[in-house]
Amino acid sequence: MFERPRGGERAVLVRIGLGAPVEQEDLDEFAQLAESAGVEPVGTITGRRDRPEPRFFVGSGKAEEIRQIAVETGAEVVLVDHALSPSQERNLEKLVGQRVLDRNALILDIFAQRARSHEGKLEVELAQLRHISSRLVRGWTHLERQKGGIGLRGPGETQLETDRRLLGERVRVLTRRLEKLKQQRDTGRQRRVEIPIPSVALVGYTNAGKSTLFRALTGAEAYVADQLFATLDPLVRRVVLPGGSPIVVADTVGFIRELPHELVAAFQSTLTEAREATLLLHVIDASDPRRDERIEQVNAVLADVGAGDLPQVRVYNKIDRIEVAPSLERDATGQPAAVWVSAARRDGLALLLQAIAERLLRFANPVRLRIDPAQAGALRARLFAAGVVREEQTAPDGTLELVAMLPAVQQHELAGMAGVEVSELAPSAQPCAPGDGYLQSHVLRAS
Repeated sequence: MFERPRGGERAVLVRIGLGAPVEQEDLDEFAQLAESAGVEPVGTITGRRDRPEPRFFVGSGKAEEIRQIAVETGAEVVLVDHALSPSQERNLEKLVGQRVLDRNALILDIFAQRARSHEGKLEVELAQLRHISSRLVRGWTHLERQKGGIGLRGPGETQLETDRRLLGERVRVLTRRLEKLKQQRDTGRQRRVEIPIPSVALVGYTNAGKSTLFRALTGAEAYVADQLFATLDPLVRRVVLPGGSPIVVADTVGFIRELPHELVAAFQSTLTEAREATLLLHVIDASDPRRDERIEQVNAVLADVGAGDLPQVRVYNKIDRIEVAPSLERDATGQPAAVWVSAARRDGLALLLQAIAERLLRFANPVRLRIDPAQAGALRARLFAAGVVREEQTAPDGTLELVAMLPAVQQHELAGMAGVEVSELAPSAQPCAPGDGYLQSHVLRAS
């Protein structure tokens, strides 16, 4: 068997249409994946089959064509846009004489290059080891070093057994480390739950513009590039909505069709941000001709990770490419359902913040505010700008009294301000007429 090369920057791309012709958009996306991994496509082979061929995945004639193209172009690696079995990879490598990577291995390689946080690197390594574990025999020349037989049998391990044992030990070490990091993350999240801040997670197909939108909303220096999987590690930043309500916004990894299951299982840090969010912002490339298909693919992944039932607002990004004006669309109940924006030009961001604030209002509770006249002007303007005031009156001594809908975190914030008294109303209580008392209320004090 050949020695597997360590490098490989010139690649032959292979995509087979199963039961249907190859879509050019899928081929273009695969080429983008290859370029994102740092390789140069030097040849492309397409075809059509009703079902995969057990030996090579492709037919024997197509496999020979791959070998010839690899020789003619001097390719060092063959990339197949499908999930291959270990035996199919091994058989293709024997025939072609070069390294063969399937779609899952290619995405794992991109993730390995892009992960920046300690947790992200551990998750990538664990996913790679689990992927390699079923392919350990592939491409090695030393595994039959201890062949056994009469006079040759010994008590020691074969090289293959040794490699598998070492790999298994490394998997266990990584699993323990990630479990410890998960406990630390859960502890931090529990502290936030004590004074709950609504969380908003950006999700969407890869390269839809999530990081650009995250940067526009938060001012954070998120990495932005026109490439697939530019962001892997989740970024979380605090944002203040119009009127002063704070929220937490998280940027997450982009999804893609046929996302490897080992990545879905491994990337708990970024998926947890989506799964435990109060609201999802589903970022969509408005200029993508297949955007409806991308929406379905993202929703399918969200369902797989347990976030399919969370409320979401669709954010149609990149409207500057299709010359559409910013707008806000509502559903039959009047709730914000979609916002059309250009994150790059910062067009429509005010509408998006308005939509977020409206969708999060259901997490607010009614409170009565008694505000000292010296504090009333600015705070009153801020609350009215947020659209949370339900009733207003002025006491004989000049104290301003408001009934407002506020989330718990903002109630605690206002309770800590000088000259402001916050009384929490029962959710079922209706604001009373001027001069009457408020039912079932208690005064909140700053802790």
